[in-house]
Amino acid sequence: MNTADDVQMVTFRVGSQEFAFDILQVERILRYSAPSPLPKAPGFLEGVVQYEGGAVPVVDLRKRFDLDAPIREETRLMVVDLGEQRVGVLVDEVREVIRVDSTTITAPGPMVSGLAATYIAGIITRPGRTIIILNARKLLSSSERDALTGIGGG
Repeated sequence: MNTADDVQMVTFRVGSQEFAFDILQVERILRYSAPSPLPKAPGFLEGVVQYEGGAVPVVDLRKRFDLDAPIREETRLMVVDLGEQRVGVLVDEVREVIRVDSTTITAPGPMVSGLAATYIAGIITRPGRTIIILNARKLLSSSERDALTGIGGG
């Protein structure tokens, strides 16, 4: 059954926690390839990867969340659309696409505070699983997005 309230989410793992992006924000999922470093790049930026004839800046979500960031066989680069630009997001593993009734998505509670709260669009609770929905557009602050302007040509 498919209702208008259904949204599709791409779930992925960063550290031990499961996260999701709205599938409409995810353009492509690529195998990991080492980004080319950029001179004078801001600290949150790993470098750029070639994508569709241009270069996409790469942000490592593991580092963003202060986690270890080893590169493994299942490490993936998710190309996400931030509206005015695309960014590659490094995650430990992409899991699956799930269909969620949007009415079952809960707002982040008071236990979610500080920096992380700004990234979180909602929480999906399933038996034995808690999936945190991230707002791709909030992963970078406006000043960080400004720093990316001019990198990768769109």
